[in-house]
Amino acid sequence: MPLLVLSPRYTSDSKALRAAAGRLGWKAERLGGWRAPDHLRGQDTALYGEPTFVEVIAAQLGVRLLDVAPGWLPGLPERHRRRHIDMSTLGDVRRTLPEATFVKPSDGRKAFEGKVYTTPDELPGRDVLPDDTPVFTCEPVTWDVEFRCHILEGTVVTMSPYLLHGELALTPDGTWEAPDADVQQARQYAEEVLAEVPVPPATVLDVGRIRDRGWAVVEANAAWGAGLYGCDPEQVLHVLARSCLDHDAAAADHDWVIDQVDLDIEG
Repeated sequence: MPLLVLSPRYTSDSKALRAAAGRLGWKAERLGGWRAPDHLRGQDTALYGEPTFVEVIAAQLGVRLLDVAPGWLPGLPERHRRRHIDMSTLGDVRRTLPEATFVKPSDGRKAFEGKVYTTPDELPGRDVLPDDTPVFTCEPVTWDVEFRCHILEGTVVTMSPYLLHGELALTPDGTWEAPDADVQQARQYAEEVLAEVPVPPATVLDVGRIRDRGWAVVEANAAWGAGLYGCDPEQVLHVLARSCLDHDAAAADHDWVIDQVDLDIEG
């Protein structure tokens, strides 16, 4: 059985995953800092937490992580984007932002909030993030509903709405809900994407319906850093385990293994 390794942050998602690991008979360990204990080396680990933290721990343990490349989203066929998306740098956007534009980090690390920025002054300053920070820029659109889909070997194993008309799709009793027709259409559309577009063997695919345009891909996320919303945590664990390789990558994984971060940890 894999060992679930969690970051120090006690989030609701990490607690749900730890409980699910117990039900599946997995062991789980929550780390107390950014140094991986020696006893974790060589174990079959599934990592989960903040993306930068997971990347650092993975590098210490020799675990290879799966994710889409930064160019995956803007490289999708137009029918799966339904809006114009470019890759740029924060410096270029600071210098040339001509009109209201959706801007978000393209490396998955959530270094600043992805949202519509109307002037360069609203962007993070150079004292916060350097000019070479990679970003996506996109024309602003309105999403009627958005869903998170956890994908394992090309199949949607669990999914949940997370936004409905721009608000969290969370009911007063704590459940994540969207109209049944939207749920059915979202699953059908996600399956269409998976049939047409290469994705990692284990990943998270966000899809939604753009007002007056139709269903499109919102983005893809690394499973080892993605929130659960209303997804089944037991199914999510299987996706996590597949997204963290403790061995040499198989041929099917080569295109999705991300570069390991450089470590500079003083002893």
